[in-house]
This record gives sequence, structure tokens and C-alpha cells, in this order.
Amino acid sequence: MEQFLASSVDITYVLSLYPSIILPKGISISKPEKVTDFASDALDLLRVSSGASDEMDLASPSRILESDEKAVFDSQNMSYNALKALVKFLQKKRYGIIERATAEGTEEAVSDAVGHSIKSYDSSRSKNLSKSHVHIHISSGAREMAAILDTALLQALLLTGQSSAALELLRVPNYCDAKICEEFLEQRNYYSALLELYKCNEMHREALKLLNQLVESSLGHLQSELDQKFRPEMIIEYLKPLCASDPMLVLEYSMHVLESCPTQTIELLLSGNVPADLVNSYLKQYAPKMQATYLELMLSMNEIGISVNLQNELVHIYISEVLDWYADLISQQKWDEESYSPTRKKLLSALEGISGYNPEALLKRLPVDALYEERAICLGKMNQHQLALSLYVHKLLAPDLALAYCNRVYEAGQHRSSSKSYSTIYLTLLQIYLNPWRTTKEFENRIMNLVSPQNTGGQKVVSTRAKVGRAVKKIADIEGAEDLRFSPSSTDSSRSDGDGEEPSQEGGPIMLDEALDLLGRRWDRINVAQALKLLPRETKLQNLLPFLEPLLKKSSEGRRNYSVINSLRYSENLQVKDELYKQRRTVMKITGDSLCSLCNKRIGTSVFAVYPNGKTLVHFVCFRDSQSLKAVRSSALRKL
Repeated sequence: MEQFLASSVDITYVLSLYPSIILPKGISISKPEKVTDFASDALDLLRVSSGASDEMDLASPSRILESDEKAVFDSQNMSYNALKALVKFLQKKRYGIIERATAEGTEEAVSDAVGHSIKSYDSSRSKNLSKSHVHIHISSGAREMAAILDTALLQALLLTGQSSAALELLRVPNYCDAKICEEFLEQRNYYSALLELYKCNEMHREALKLLNQLVESSLGHLQSELDQKFRPEMIIEYLKPLCASDPMLVLEYSMHVLESCPTQTIELLLSGNVPADLVNSYLKQYAPKMQATYLELMLSMNEIGISVNLQNELVHIYISEVLDWYADLISQQKWDEESYSPTRKKLLSALEGISGYNPEALLKRLPVDALYEERAICLGKMNQHQLALSLYVHKLLAPDLALAYCNRVYEAGQHRSSSKSYSTIYLTLLQIYLNPWRTTKEFENRIMNLVSPQNTGGQKVVSTRAKVGRAVKKIADIEGAEDLRFSPSSTDSSRSDGDGEEPSQEGGPIMLDEALDLLGRRWDRINVAQALKLLPRETKLQNLLPFLEPLLKKSSEGRRNYSVINSLRYSENLQVKDELYKQRRTVMKITGDSLCSLCNKRIGTSVFAVYPNGKTLVHFVCFRDSQSLKAVRSSALRKL
């Protein structure tokens, strides 16, 4: 090998002596001039390295060449030391060959960049330039020779067990023949090297396909690479650089790890700036079970950045799952309004926390006689507070939920100055307590009229917009829920609806205890005069003590505070007057030597004026003239 290295023998000839090294097809092998000497050296190397016996005939090298040089180096007799020597030989030759190949590629790139300017030269100038560069022109076969060397070097490294060196070769710029190396690595199950080969040749789909197969396989089936563990995180790491260049490939193979590594996969899709709508549509088509998981994680990571369409998509996914769960319980006759599945809890949380969905469309999907809590939240989003509170009170029988709803509406309205209905929300609840619906059936009919998915009877089918318009108009006509106004006539009629706990003439007892509890807990947010007008005449004053006591305390405290503030302001006024009196008593001594600060003349017996600082003395005429001059200047500046 040292003789090969010192001589100018071509690499292809040396590699032809190694049958186990696969070379690209169609290459021409350059034979050296002194064939006999090189063949003898090669045979000596084989005998020394492999410990071959003297039975091998070394006396007639010409006869060996006549038959076939490759037959001398049969693959079964190729020794480990011979391959090691080949590795050293190729590594020493590699630097110069790779340098020439790189320069060749650089020259071609520069030529392409300035090709348009070269064309503008005249023919004589072009000939002179070409002649002057003949001696430094790099052969077009430099990269071909580099491909032969790197392909052989990779095989020799792996055949001698130097897998780490082979990986390092693939991780740096190289010229390995992809097809030959792929077949070599696949036959010997060198998976890590094969992945690096795909990566350096930008064969990302093949790399991801192989990596996915390795992840799905158990470690027990990987016989060639012991202690090598392929994890789903390796797919995620491989996909990170591809987010910007090939998002569709990222989407395709991220589906394989979304279930096993959901958080890391969502972080990959978010950090890689893959369009969320594209991810959602891809999941909806190929992995519908993971669509909700993706949207949930995306919402928790980036609540502000999620679009309205995706929020609406998530809510509809929840509703579909809840409706399936509801239908299953109905078929088993096990439905209970107080039943809460994990998905239903998510749905309720989403309906309250997300604003990017269409409540009218959701109402049409909900059953009329169930899922009242979801219906109440949707009605609240439509500002139909009276209907929503009626569901909490009369269907769910949950005054606490009704009060919590009022709290949310009131607190949200305080941050929106344009909203006025929030101030009467507690009075609306109080009116529901004290004025029950005429019949439960009538209330159900109103709900059905609001969200009926289709017309009944012989009505003609009209546009969706017209349906919604009539529904909203009917709500406004029947309930007046958007803007409640309490008039003396309404309060008078409310008093006659029922007395105490007796059933009213229109059906259903009033809920006086709940009304009094509401007044006691939210006395500071309720209009006192209107609330007292709604109460029955027979209401005992003792029952109103939790409502009136803090109210009167606040009123008396306000009066005391006002009295204290008034006294403080009066005292401050007296102090200002006293200070003014002291300032006016200031003594100014004028002598015959006193001068005017403006004209610098003696004051004498002329009328004078003193500035507020008590020290500046001027003629009154001078003071008046200075004030007039200031007024003229200010008017001139305004005109400018």
C-alpha cells in the first residue's frame, strides 16, 4: 500500500483488486505501466495480511494477469488487515481528490452565475480567455473520482467494523453513490448509516419511512445494531428542519407520532410555523381521533393565536361526541341531566371560555329536552339572558348556577362601557323568581321556536338567514330579553301575580326564598327601588333585613363621609382666605432712592405697583404698558 500511495497508480486499479468493494458501473480501470511489480506487491500484501501459505504461486505474475486479476483476490480470502490498509490508503488520497471535486463544483457555479456576461464578449476575447485558462482547468471527472473513492471508503469502513467513522463520513460533505451505498447498507442492516445516507442526499421521504419502520419494530428484532434504540422523538427531531421547506411531508409523518408524543408533536407544528388550518384539515381527513387532541393542545399553548374557525371546529367536535354519548344513555334509559362525561365537561368549559363559535348553529344541534346547561350558555352568548336564566331556574333547578351566570355577565359588562344590559341582570333573575312562567309547556314551546332545526306542517323551505331573522324577532317580541326596562305598570302587575308562597293564578309558586337570598348576596348591584316594587306586598320586613341592613349602613356611611369631606373643604377654604389676608398685609417701604424695575427711574410720588413676590417694584404706567405689549405679542403669535 505504501508503494501504491507513493506512486501515481490510479485508485480504480487498486479498488479493482478488492472484489468485495462494489464500484459504480461503467467506470474504466486505469492499469499502471509496471503491472507486474504492482501485482507482486498486491500478492505480497495478501500473504502477509492473511497468513496465506506458500502454496500460492507467486512466480508467474504475467500468467495471473492473463487470466484475471480479480481472481487473485477472491472475496472469500480477503483479509481484515487488507481492508484496513485500503481504508488508510483511501483516507490519505481523499483530501486531494475532494479538494479538486469541490473546486470543480465551485467553478461551474461561478460560470453559471456570470454566463450572461461571458456571452457579451466578442469571439476573439473569448478565445483568448479560454486559452489563458487551459492550464488551470479542472477535469470534469474530479467529482466522478470523488464518488468512487467515498463509495469505496464507506464500504471498507463498515466491513472493518468502523461504523462510527462511517457515520462521520456521511455527516460531512461527501460524494457517496446513493444507489450503491443504499443497497450495501440495506443488505447488511446498517440502519443508522442508511439514515445518514438518506439525509445527506436529501432523500427525506425514504429516511422517514425507514425511521418509522424502525420505531415500530421492537429492539429484539434489530440484530445488526445492538443497543440501538429508535424512539418516536427521533422522527420529531428529523422533521424539525423540514417544517419550512416541506410542510406536507412534516404533516404526513407527524401523524405517526402524534398519538405517542402529542405534546412534542404539537410543539413541532407550532414552532415550525406549519399553518394551523392545514394541520387541522389534514388531521380531519387522516387522523380524526387526534383532531381534538391537536386543537386542545394548540389552544392551551397559544389561546390568542388560534383562529375562530378552529375554535368553532373544536366546539363542534365536542358536541358530536356528547350527542353520541347522550344517545347511547337514552337508548339504555340511563340519562340524567346531572351526568357529566369528560367530554361534556370539556364542552361546558369551551362554551364558556371560547368566543369564536356560532351559538345559533350549536343550539340547533342540541336536543330540546336535555343538555339544558349547554343551551343556557349558548343563549347567554346570544344575549338572551332571560331565557338562559329561566333554564337555570326552572329546568336545572340550580339557583347557584343562575347567580354565577349573573356574576359573569355583570363583571364582563363592567369592562364594556357600551353595554347597558348588565346592570339589570340581577333584576332579571329576581323577576324570574317572583314571576314564574304561566306553564312549563309554554316555555318549552318558546325554546323550540327559537332553535327548531326545520319548519313543521306545510310551510315552504326558506333561506337560513330568513329563519334566523324570524327567530330573533320572535325572541325580542316574546321575551324582551336584550334590554329589560322596568316600569311602574310592570311592577304593579308583578305584585298581583302571587302573594307569598301561594300558587299564582297563572300557575307555579313564586320563589320568594331564592329572591330574598339574591337580594341579601347582591344588594350592592341591584336597584333598590325597582327590587322593592317587584316584591310581594306581604313580604315581612324582617326577611328583608339581610338586604336593607348593609344598604342602610352603606348609605349612612356615605353621608358621614360626605359630611367629613364637606368640613375639610370648608376648613381648607378658611385657610386659603387667611393666607390671602396675610399676603395683602405685606408692607412695602418706598424711599426717594426706590427705582422702577422696568424703566430704572425713581418712583418718586408716582403711582406704583408691586408684583406678587413682594419685592419687585414698578411704576403703574410701566406695568400697564408691559401688559399691553404682552397682549400684542400673543395675538401676533396666534395669527402666525
